[in-house]
Amino acid sequence: MDLRRNPGRTLDVLADTGAQLAVLQEVDKRLPPRPAALPREMVRAAGWSVLDFSPLGPGGPSLGWHGNTMLTRPGIGVISLHRLDLPGFEPRGAIRAELDTPLGPLRVIGTHLGLRRRDRLRQLHALSQMLERLNDRPTVLAGDVNEWRSITTLGHAIRQLRFLDSPPSYPAPRPLGALDRIALSPHLSATRPKVHTAQPARIASDHLPLVTTLRTTGPADCNVLSDRNPEG
Repeated sequence: MDLRRNPGRTLDVLADTGAQLAVLQEVDKRLPPRPAALPREMVRAAGWSVLDFSPLGPGGPSLGWHGNTMLTRPGIGVISLHRLDLPGFEPRGAIRAELDTPLGPLRVIGTHLGLRRRDRLRQLHALSQMLERLNDRPTVLAGDVNEWRSITTLGHAIRQLRFLDSPPSYPAPRPLGALDRIALSPHLSATRPKVHTAQPARIASDHLPLVTTLRTTGPADCNVLSDRNPEG
């Protein structure tokens, strides 16, 4: 928000949340070849593992798929990574990670939905169809859903998940819209999502990080973060 791209500052904000898993949007710069806004070396030096969803592979310029990627702390293992194109007027996509976590097997979906509501509904329907084809597993979706109005209508488009009640997270200096959302399958419960407001979060990105703690019927917890726009 101060017109400076500062990946070190972004990583400081991520660390300050205490999250074990970060779901990021706009992780790559906008123009081809879309180099990463968060350099891999800095991410690894900060103690994160990059779940590299770039179709160009670990040596490519980008970290993500349609700007989406995930970072994990030690203790979370990767079973498989997947990419999905989403329908709509704008190029949009989703990422899916099958993870081995302190909660057990966990499916995590990250996405950044379109600006038009009919596109958002189509995109969530596509994600619902994907889930229908997969085996039953605890699942969390996190990302920027771009929905200024009630989340109820969008929730009808992906019946396998329920959206949590979330506070406004955009724009970061004075949040008005609850655009960033987390949705869970029935296997999971969570604390009410909170926005992380400690500086420099209000200037490091145009969205505030959204943080929750996931729970199953067991004793283990896993903190999950949805934070848009490291490009800032």
